[in-house]
Formats: sequence, C-alpha cells, structure tokens
Amino acid sequence: MSESKTKPASQLIEQRIRDLGDWRGETLARMRALILDVSPDITEEWKWRGVPVWSHNGIICTGETYKKVVKLTFAQGAKIQDPSKLFNSSLEGNVRRAIDIHEGDNLDAKAFKALVKAAITHNGTPKAKPLK
Repeated sequence: MSESKTKPASQLIEQRIRDLGDWRGETLARMRALILDVSPDITEEWKWRGVPVWSHNGIICTGETYKKVVKLTFAQGAKIQDPSKLFNSSLEGNVRRAIDIHEGDNLDAKAFKALVKAAITHNGTPKAKPLK
C-alpha cells in the first residue's frame, strides 16, 4: 500500500513542506496556516499524486509547488469576489483562479483569509443525502 494511502493528509503535507526545504516550503506552510485559521471545519486532503487540497463542503483551493512559484488554485475562484486583486494567474478561465506566489512576495494575509472565507461561503452547506 502506498504511503499516501496509509498516512493522514496532514502528515503528507507536513512532509512535503519539510522536503521542499526552501522558500517554497516556508510559503506553503504560511499559506496552509492561514487557510486552517479561517475555519476549524476545513479538511486537508492529498490528491492527484501529491497535491495538498483544502476543502470545506467542496474544494477551497489546492497548493502546488513548482521551481519558481507556489500556486494556490481556487476551485471556484471565478465565482468569488476578489476585491484585493490577489488572483494573478488562470484569469482567463470560467471556473478556477489562482494566486502565484514567487520568492520574496509578501501576500496580504488579511485579504487572503477573506478570499478563503468567500470560497467557503460559495461552497455553501453540505448537501443532504437523499433518503432511500
């Protein structure tokens, strides 16, 4: 059985942060802390062969790391308000929006948390399961 099937997502995300060992790990850790600070009901998941995912009645965002950027992709970003204009990537699509964070960028924590709250609000409450 693979490690991703046996370890909790939170441990896999922590391991990814440690393995990065540079500004990308620090950035991912900082953004993760901000996301988790918004609501105690946020769930961490590990999907698609190693992508951290934060959900609350649906995906809020993913946290991908590349050589020159940490990318936070909001699953329904095109449908939520971004008054602080944090979205700076994937702007042409009808559904997703992303925030690309480069080394040395200083993202506004308060504005980011407001965006996470907006994504949670957009996802709404859990759907009731149909009765059998």
